[in-house]
Parts: sequence; C-alpha cells; structure tokens
Amino acid sequence: MSLRLWLTTAGVALLATQAAADFTLTILHTNDFHDRFEPINGSDSTCSEEDAAANECFGGIGRLITAVNDARGRAENSILVDAGDQFQGSLLYTQYKGAMSAEFMPQLGYQAMAVGNHEFDDGPAVLGRFIDALKIPVLSANIDASREPELAGKIAKSTVIEVGGERIGVVGLTTLETPEIAAPGPNVNFVPYDAAQQAIDDLTGQGVNKIILLSHAGYVEDQALAQQLTGVDVIVGGHSHTLLSNTEEGAAGPYPTMVNNVPIVTARSYGKYLGELTVTFDDQGNVTAASGDPILLDASVAEDEAAKARVAELAEPLNELRAKVVAETADAVDGERESCRAVECEMGNLVAEAMLDRVKDQGVTIAIANGGGLRASIDAGPVTMGEVLTVLPFQNTLSTFQTDGQTIVEALENGASEIEEQAGRFAQVAGLEYSIDLSKPAGSRVSDVMVLVGGDAWAPIDPAATYGVVTNNYVRQGGDGFEMFIDAQNPYDYGPDLADVTAEYLAAHQPYTPFVDGRITVTGELPAAPANP
Repeated sequence: MSLRLWLTTAGVALLATQAAADFTLTILHTNDFHDRFEPINGSDSTCSEEDAAANECFGGIGRLITAVNDARGRAENSILVDAGDQFQGSLLYTQYKGAMSAEFMPQLGYQAMAVGNHEFDDGPAVLGRFIDALKIPVLSANIDASREPELAGKIAKSTVIEVGGERIGVVGLTTLETPEIAAPGPNVNFVPYDAAQQAIDDLTGQGVNKIILLSHAGYVEDQALAQQLTGVDVIVGGHSHTLLSNTEEGAAGPYPTMVNNVPIVTARSYGKYLGELTVTFDDQGNVTAASGDPILLDASVAEDEAAKARVAELAEPLNELRAKVVAETADAVDGERESCRAVECEMGNLVAEAMLDRVKDQGVTIAIANGGGLRASIDAGPVTMGEVLTVLPFQNTLSTFQTDGQTIVEALENGASEIEEQAGRFAQVAGLEYSIDLSKPAGSRVSDVMVLVGGDAWAPIDPAATYGVVTNNYVRQGGDGFEMFIDAQNPYDYGPDLADVTAEYLAAHQPYTPFVDGRITVTGELPAAPANP
C-alpha cells in the first residue's frame, strides 16, 4: 500500500471515528401538568363542547400521547422526562389523587420525574403510594425523606438512562419553597440546591459524562444553577410555568436559553406544549449543539382515541357536578398567573370579595387571597361549577382570625417580596388598599396601607389596632410565607370550601361583572436581571 493511500485510508477512518463519537439525543419533556388529562381552553380551564367544536382546545393526555409518539418517530435517540407537579389542578386530582398519573405516565414511557412541590399537597402518604404505583424513578437530590416512613427509600437523587448505547445521568431537584407552599410534614427535610452538585459528582465518578438536571425550582433559579453547578449539561425545568420558545409570541426567553454554555428548557404548563430539545454531545460529553422548540398541542394534533375514552370513563362520576351552571358573568374574569401574582387582578378581587362577603357579619373587615391559589380564568357567559373548581382546585377552607395592623403590613410585604419570581404569595385583597414600589428591596416595598372603616370610609391602617381577617386555611397556617399568621388570635380554619363560597357569591351577583378598582397600586421597576452570558 502506498503512503498516500495509507494516509487517505487512515484519515477516513479517523473522521469516521470522530463522527461516531458524536451522540445526538432528543429530550422530550413536560412540566407542571397539574392533572390536566382533559383538554383545556384558552383560559387553561376544562375545554367545553363549544370550544372543541371551534377547534379551540389544547393539550389533554390524548394529544400528548400522539405528540410523544410522533416525536419519537423522528428522533434517532430520545428520552421522555417530567420536571414535576403532576399533581393538583383539576377535579380529576380531587377524585383520584395521583392514580391517573401513575396509570398514564408508564404508558407514555416516561423514564424519570422530578418531585414537584404539589406532589406533597396531600402529604407524604399520597406521594408514597404514587411512587409505588408509578414504578419509574422519582428524583430529588435535595430531599431527605429518610425519617419519613411513607417515603423512606422511595425518592432517588439520580438515575441513569441507557439509550443508543450511551448512559444519560438525570438528577432531580425540588424547590426549597415546598415546606411553605405544600404539606411535606415534619419528617421530610429540604436541603440547599448545592446538593445537586454531589449527585452530579457521583454520576461523574461512575463514568457518566452526559448529565441532565431535572429541576423543579423555576426559570430564574435554573439560570443561577447553570452558573453555579459544574458537570451539568442540560437543565430541564419546571415550577415557574415559563414558556420558552423561538416562535411563540410572549415567550419569556429563547428555547433553549443558554447560560454558561448550558441549555435551559421548560415548556409552560398544563400539557399545552411538549418540549422537544435535540442535543449533540461530543465523546467527552460536552454539548456541541442544542436546538428545538416546544410543540403546541392544539387541534392539529389528533387525540389518541383509547386514552380519550379512558379519561372519559374516569371523568364520568364528575360530570353531573361539573356541568351544573351556578352563575353567569358579563365578561371574562382574568385569573392568569401573570396577572394575579404581580398586580391587582379580576379573579383576585372576585375571590377576596366573596370571602369577605361570607364572613362580614363576624366582625371581619379584611380579606387576603394568595395569588397562587387562583389557577385559571373564567370565560364570559354561563359559569359551571367545574370552572369554579378549576380556578380553586385545592379544597381550601375559609379561615378567620384576628391580628394587629403591623402583622397585616408584614403579610403584604411578604406578598410583594417575590414578584420578580411570580411567586404565589402575592396578596389579592378586599377591605384593603395598598401600594407597592418595585424599585425598593423586598421587605420595604409596601406603603399607604388603608383599611375600610364603617363600610364606606378609608383610613390609614393602625399598626397597634386589632382587625378581623379572612383568608384560606393554607395561608392562615403559614403557607406561601405567611408565617406571621400562624400565631394569630382566635383562628378558625374550618369554614366552608372556598370554591363553594365563590360559586355562591357569583350566583348572588349575576351577571357578575369583573373589575379592578385600583386597590393595589404598583409603581417602579424591578432591578434589571443580569444579562445571560
């Protein structure tokens, strides 16, 4: 063989080896599904027959099955993962808890799931039964459940998925807010996010050089984690319900968002989108290319008929309750996350006024509703009980108590403290007016707090005076950072269901006209976030 031929042959072999060393993986992902097994409408509520006839429905487990199968068909290598919060958000969860997710997720072929905060809404026992039934890895590196009998040994820090002859490490992470916004109980400990680094290092020590962080911490936190962690190649996120997209109007950022050479992706919520990220790794496990976009699961995506029939079967016991028309609205009531967690919103006013109206004869003059408890909008026209329950799915009860004016101001400061993160603690109110200055640091943003006196006059709040307050049992017991209410005077947490109270208020005021009236004034701008590298 001539030298030239040998060099040519060797060069071709070298190029072939280099080409073979590259590995392309499609990561299919969901987050914050919240039991939306049925299709939703444009307001994230259950899709009506009229919506379906007009092709204005999105998502649902039937469309998700079709989209996943189609995406797998066009991918050389693929995995399917979920970034948490399968639980809570529809009547189907109220009826079945996690059983429907445990049935459908294995059918879809999910290979790993992060623990979301809502997985703890009904305590460790419900989550433990779900994990037992699910039989796929449920992950969180920063949860220590070793002292909780219902969960001990059930939540892994990481797992390894083998695909296309390669080993893909997946590490889970759960928001540190969980003890405040859910019910993990006293035996479950949440440790700082840097616990993920140890899990990543453990995988690296096993020779795994392609590592995905499955994070239920939120988009802002995910960007910080990309800067802080070493050895992570991709972050698939949830918790903040953020839409990242290169094509959808109103997206919070590009898909993927690149931070410190780490692609970050998340796909909004409620099963409206399926995330599809294609990543190329070199033989050292470094990401050399990352591209994709969420797939909108609209009417163009066919519903899997078997899944559709199964959901209809499971929904049958709920139909009579859901279909009952309880009121009528003159216009749509805005309950969108972006509104109710940042400014006065129509749904916040409705729910707060409904709470206050129900207990006004008990000497209560102030209502506080956490924006995170409002989960959907209501369309104009007839309102069904199913729609009300979609807005208020948590089975919260009315809680009344007395506290001083200073504590109320502290509560409003808590509500305004994490607006930039769209935290659920934002305080929607009735019987109160207040201002927020976003340019000031958290803890000093609230001013000009006024209370309604005698039903028709406004006066500055008296820090030393005692006021009667109504909220929901979750907030009164310290949820969403409202610890200042835990030791309130004369608490009673066992009032009527908040959804029933709201439905009755709507019925008494129909046709209900939604409104905002300036009771919450927001001025200034948040400090600019650092530019992505």
